[in-house]
Amino acid sequence: MATMVRLLRQTDQIVEDSYERKNEAELQRQREYLSSVKIQANFRGSQVRSYFTHLNNCATVIQKSWRGYVGRQSFRVIVKNSVLIMKLNHFNAMATQVQKIWRGYYVRKYVYNYYSQKRYLEALIVKNAIVRSELEDYTEQQENLRRRQTEHEERKLNEFLARKNHHLISTEVIPGIYNSPFNPYPSEQEFLLRSVAPLKHEKTKKIGHSYDPTCKSYECPKPKQLPPIVVKPQGPFRDPTEVQKQRYKGFQPTLRVATSFTSLEEARQILKAEEWVTRLNDDIFQPFKRRDRKYEPLLHSTSKFGHLPFGTKYYREEFLDKHITPKPFKTLVPPIPMFDKLNDTYSQGQV
Repeated sequence: MATMVRLLRQTDQIVEDSYERKNEAELQRQREYLSSVKIQANFRGSQVRSYFTHLNNCATVIQKSWRGYVGRQSFRVIVKNSVLIMKLNHFNAMATQVQKIWRGYYVRKYVYNYYSQKRYLEALIVKNAIVRSELEDYTEQQENLRRRQTEHEERKLNEFLARKNHHLISTEVIPGIYNSPFNPYPSEQEFLLRSVAPLKHEKTKKIGHSYDPTCKSYECPKPKQLPPIVVKPQGPFRDPTEVQKQRYKGFQPTLRVATSFTSLEEARQILKAEEWVTRLNDDIFQPFKRRDRKYEPLLHSTSKFGHLPFGTKYYREEFLDKHITPKPFKTLVPPIPMFDKLNDTYSQGQV
């Protein structure tokens, strides 16, 4: 009975302690929830980053392998072409050497003869001397001919001037200007005036109305006659030459008649032929079709103990029953579907 009384006295203190603990736990609940959310976020972020890192590494390995394969193939083609070009250059050089030797032998043997060439040069020297002498004679003849023509023209000019100035000749009463009494004998011009007859001026007749008062003589040029006036018929008539040209113009077919019916197919065939000329390789590329070579597994994903599951099958163990926060609070943070499936499989013990 005394114990019951003592417990009844301590009831108020127990109730107050329980309320205080409950209030303290309620105050710490939100803080614990945020801490658990942060821990889960960090873990899931590290998990996703590790997964993306693994995918990047796998893609890098695939790209490296493929680019290496393509580079080796292209390098083999380049080496093959280089070797072919070297062989062609070598064969061309050897063919040139053979042709040079043969042509030299043939020319020395059958084309070029030293003694015949010597006789030809001697005859050529004699022929050149003859031609040079003939050319000198011809040049001298031409020079004499030009000199005689010049002298003849000068003599005719002097005679014309003497006939024109025939009034300056001396007479028995009055001596001329070329026959001065102070000279012992007359000049050559005086003898020339005595040997020619005076120049006669013949008058020309007037021809119609072609007289020009500005001309000093009647030998004026005739005026140019105007073309005849063509009387055009009255009315909106076209030129006869234009009508005849339109009537007899050439045949002008339409585009449908001028072009071929199979022009499209012919153009396609020409396009295919041009594309085939510029094509580097006629073999169609068929990836992953070679069966003669055995598949070589990668070193980083294969070992003597078997396939490495880490990074491809699972990443890290997870125990859902040890989480601090209950499941209803998981709806606040949207989970990743892929990792939820992984969590379900790990919780079922399939790892």
